[in-house]
Amino acid sequence: MAKTNLPLLAPALILSFFLYIAGIAESAATPTNFIKASCSATSYPALCVQSLSIYATTIQKSPRQLAQTALSVTLARAESTNAFVTKLTKFKGLKAREYEAIKDCLDEISDTVDRLSRSVQELKNLGKARDPDFLWHMSNVETWVSAALTDDNTCMDGFSGRAFDGRIKASIRARVTNVAQVTSNALGLVTQFAAKY
Repeated sequence: MAKTNLPLLAPALILSFFLYIAGIAESAATPTNFIKASCSATSYPALCVQSLSIYATTIQKSPRQLAQTALSVTLARAESTNAFVTKLTKFKGLKAREYEAIKDCLDEISDTVDRLSRSVQELKNLGKARDPDFLWHMSNVETWVSAALTDDNTCMDGFSGRAFDGRIKASIRARVTNVAQVTSNALGLVTQFAAKY
């Protein structure tokens, strides 16, 4: 009796196996997994996933929406850092050299905000991939985001040396480093998007 049921059991097991594999494949295709896979190619993958996963329902599995969201998140962090550094320029008791370094950093962060704002707008207004100007617009975005990353690094250059050890330097460094890291990730995701088209 057991032998006669074996031929019927084998197809059922094989079918169950394929359904199981199909279920795994379907769950791997979720927006969150799309974000994780895309972020794995960035410079700071854990930060990339952490900063973008909360937007998974908006991003879905769209490389364009992922790049757009990454730029928007980066812009928001740059704006927050800009506001923070602006407040630091108003601190009483700053040495002249500290004030100048903070002011120079503020100029760089303001440039970062401007470049990221232009990048967000350019990507929003971007036509279809088949548009003859598509690559030109994507080149603009990549150039501006790359320049924003340079601005972030230039800001920190003004605080080199022992004269700037302390809480102000540490607080600016932490915020600007975070902006630089999300900017780097956004650049990677924008480049991935551009390469697909």
